[in-house]
Amino acid sequence: MAGGLKERTFIETQRRAQIVAAAIDTIAELGYAQASLSRIAARAGTSKGVICYHFAGKDDLFKALVAGVVAEAEAYMRPLISAESTGRAMLRAYLQANLAFMRDHRNHLMAVAEIARNARDADGNPPFDASFVRSAAGVLQQLLAHFQANGQFRADFDPMVMACAIRAAIDSVPARLAREPELDLTHYGQELADLFDRATRPAGDDHDADG
Repeated sequence: MAGGLKERTFIETQRRAQIVAAAIDTIAELGYAQASLSRIAARAGTSKGVICYHFAGKDDLFKALVAGVVAEAEAYMRPLISAESTGRAMLRAYLQANLAFMRDHRNHLMAVAEIARNARDADGNPPFDASFVRSAAGVLQQLLAHFQANGQFRADFDPMVMACAIRAAIDSVPARLAREPELDLTHYGQELADLFDRATRPAGDDHDADG
């Protein structure tokens, strides 16, 4: 009995992942308004009824999609950032890892951007918790303040303002990518890393952050 329960749980988890993947590709290709449960089901090779068995409607599915992409992005970027030991190298890794995730997961990015722009509840408010955006800025602010305190960053900038500027630069990319599908995100990430390295490094420290 226990073995059967474990098997069903595994199968259900795989089916949910399959449906979420189909939703990502459908939204990225057709846009939010055209991404009906029927179209998502067809792409997933299943039925609308199966989707409704696993998710309590479209909003629940899209909520799971957003949460899954956020978790996947964190798992992708964390090892790249934590592999560095200096402030400058970690900041460079942070910026380049964000853009690399966007480069390697374009449909994920476009789907979340479509949902963020279009999804609204009955009162006209975004139905999904965007606290992960604020959390990302808060963690970055702490990172900047830490390396500022030990002399690895300039002492004369406000970590909160710098963190907001960095996040704004990163978060502006999805809209531009939608307009320019061939945008070179590797180059974009390198340019952002260079820009914010120059903005944060101590005066007179002109050596490369990764050297």
